Amino acid sequence: MNRIAAISIVSATTLAGAWCSSAKAQSVTLYGIVDTGVEYIHNANATGNSVTRMPGNTGELPSRWGLTGSEPLGNDYKAVFTLESGFTPGTGTLGQGGRLFGRQAFVGLDGPLGALTFGRQYSMLTWSLLPADFIGPDIYGIAALDPWIANARSDNTVAYRKSFNGLSVGASYSFGRDASPAGGSNSPGQGTCAGSIPGNTEACAEWSLMLQYNATSWGVSAAYDRQNGGPGAAANLFNGLAPLGLTDSGNRDSHLALSAYAKFDKLTFGAVWLNRRVDSASASTPDVTSNQFALEAEYKLSPALFFDAMVQHVVNRQQDTRATMEMMRATYALSVRTAVYAQVAILQNSSHAAYSVSSGGASTPGKGMSQVGTMLGIRHSF
Repeated sequence: MNRIAAISIVSATTLAGAWCSSAKAQSVTLYGIVDTGVEYIHNANATGNSVTRMPGNTGELPSRWGLTGSEPLGNDYKAVFTLESGFTPGTGTLGQGGRLFGRQAFVGLDGPLGALTFGRQYSMLTWSLLPADFIGPDIYGIAALDPWIANARSDNTVAYRKSFNGLSVGASYSFGRDASPAGGSNSPGQGTCAGSIPGNTEACAEWSLMLQYNATSWGVSAAYDRQNGGPGAAANLFNGLAPLGLTDSGNRDSHLALSAYAKFDKLTFGAVWLNRRVDSASASTPDVTSNQFALEAEYKLSPALFFDAMVQHVVNRQQDTRATMEMMRATYALSVRTAVYAQVAILQNSSHAAYSVSSGGASTPGKGMSQVGTMLGIRHSF
């Protein structure tokens, strides 16, 4: 909190009393998730070798710890902040390109007119997908075919969100979306794009919009995210082909997401459509468009045991790559904070495609190869 210097003993005493009062009212929470296990992938490289490993990227949920807090300011307004760090349980290393607080790091104000926050934050695309994509950032989720989906966040961002009567709106703008530490990056194969370049305000900028409505048993959502190109930037389609350069501020990498869900007692259905368009600096393939479709279902057999299933398909006509993927997952809660899970996924690539079944990384098959991935894991939250 900002404090001005006191100019007298009286004002200093008054200010100190106000500071102590507000400090007592402040609420700070330490939280986190530790999630890991053992994964097996068949055809984990171009020569058809298999691998058994503890995946570094995610399990059922990405591992993280964080601090979040708020301070009442009066008139229903409050100051808010979040610092959230992603890490790899198997090695203890930092995620998100080596950032200390790579998942989130922001401060702002929240009140009747909405929340206005500043720092490293999620794209509105992330918030839009949460209700319908209940499988989420699982190692065999929709991010397996486009890992950027699980990394849809940006540096140097101003964001606004407001919810009222079931309707939620949001917008964000980044002045430089990926000021990565040396050797790091936001998403694999995406390069870096720090932005805030003198004389070129469009370079490396990113903006997103969201419109969402949630009723008691159903909801719909739409979001759009656009990344401008800049020095060092690239767009990876994660289909086994080389990333496309986005080195000019006029290049674009955009995602449009439409999603919906419906709940029926113990059964929930979700549907997601992701349209991605890349306008790159490549003369041979100046525009590439991919469409990804996912259908999800969740059945809660009991308060402790539930099952998830998903089928998804991606099509990239310009590069002649397609893939279909199916997954099933069972989760059993040992307590409120601890759960164990087992999951399996199967991926079929077209003849020119090399998508990977696992978002754990380092498991790209040869073109046209199918893959099977299985994982047994445990997660604990605090």
